[in-house]
Amino acid sequence: MQIGPLDAAAARPQRRRSATAAPQAARQETRPTTTHTEYPRRHPVGLHMSEITTPTPASTRTALVVGASGITGSALVTKLVADGWQVLSLSRSARSEAGVRGIAADLLDPASLRAALAGEAPTHVFFTAWQRRATEAENIAVNSAMVRDLLSALDHAPVEHVALVTGLKHYLGPFEAYAAGEMPDTPFHEDEPRLDTPNFYYAQEDELFEAAARQGFTWSVHRSHTVIGHAVGNAMNMGLTLAVQAALVNERGADFVFPGSEAQWNGLTDMTDAGVLAEQMVWAATDPAGRDEAFNIVNGDVFRWRWMWPRLAALLGVPAERVVGFVDAPRPLEVQMRDLEADWPAIAEKHGLVERDISRLASWWHTDADLGRDMEVVTDMGKSRDAGFLVFKRTEQAFADLFARYRADRLIP
Repeated sequence: MQIGPLDAAAARPQRRRSATAAPQAARQETRPTTTHTEYPRRHPVGLHMSEITTPTPASTRTALVVGASGITGSALVTKLVADGWQVLSLSRSARSEAGVRGIAADLLDPASLRAALAGEAPTHVFFTAWQRRATEAENIAVNSAMVRDLLSALDHAPVEHVALVTGLKHYLGPFEAYAAGEMPDTPFHEDEPRLDTPNFYYAQEDELFEAAARQGFTWSVHRSHTVIGHAVGNAMNMGLTLAVQAALVNERGADFVFPGSEAQWNGLTDMTDAGVLAEQMVWAATDPAGRDEAFNIVNGDVFRWRWMWPRLAALLGVPAERVVGFVDAPRPLEVQMRDLEADWPAIAEKHGLVERDISRLASWWHTDADLGRDMEVVTDMGKSRDAGFLVFKRTEQAFADLFARYRADRLIP
């Protein structure tokens, strides 16, 4: 059963552009009036969820957070605990902390999931985990199975809502065809039809929709841009990656060089603070206006990297004369840092840092991919604003708060 590919959505007229097209601001066309993409809904047409179910009081809600050690998951756990939820954290290590009970299970092992969750009764599930594989076909097989098997293992539980985190690859395409070919115009809107290419985000959504129809819970999908937040050992961590870059160049007195494209340096963009993403997920899980919907989620401001880069440098202690922007061509961090990253153990020793393994801190490839896109990437937040989600955070402040926390945790100098 396939719910959610929105087969006929492509029939609606849709103006698209290629990755090398001129910036949006240079065009004068008017976006065509089109019907919105229709996602599967559990509740009858014309009847709001608030008329069908009474939301569970916070004191009796139990959240199962999948991916609790990641950037999004850790921010989500912090918020849920602060809000008075009972919190379960699913991982292979079953790590527990104040207000959180760990559950040991392997997302890649259906039998392990069913055994671990047999006695659990979460009311809300927050799925923030994913695993990268060598090809998109493998990404689809592995990541869709994790969603399917996790939800199947909870078919006995009183689950009311499941929130799934995806991202802008929904609009930009998978790793194998990232920001290539025809894509929607910016700002990206939630009602864009799916791209005509395999994508593990689409497969995850389909598994969510099928389980919702079968098990009777409501759902939400949260499409974030680049997420910055506190985590160690995360595969996609731009905030910590840039902080480590600054520490390496500061040690040698080298330049702090922007690694990305001219389009990213000069064009408008936005980002997602993990705390803002966590706020939206909890809002959608507990407010009827957020249920059975897909939402974009960014901080609410826009900026240009030519404006942000020197400000990040100042926050990271890089002298202004050593701040270098885009010149002629991208200069990827995987190349820039190749001869510098061997310095990290000595830097960690010198400054009393707690992590000597730079591979657990910096994800050069991911930051290169994000900042190397040869196009503008801006996200529309009108849908969730209209629905009542009004949380906002300035991205510069999000970086400042993050760097301060990493210093307090002795992860960066």
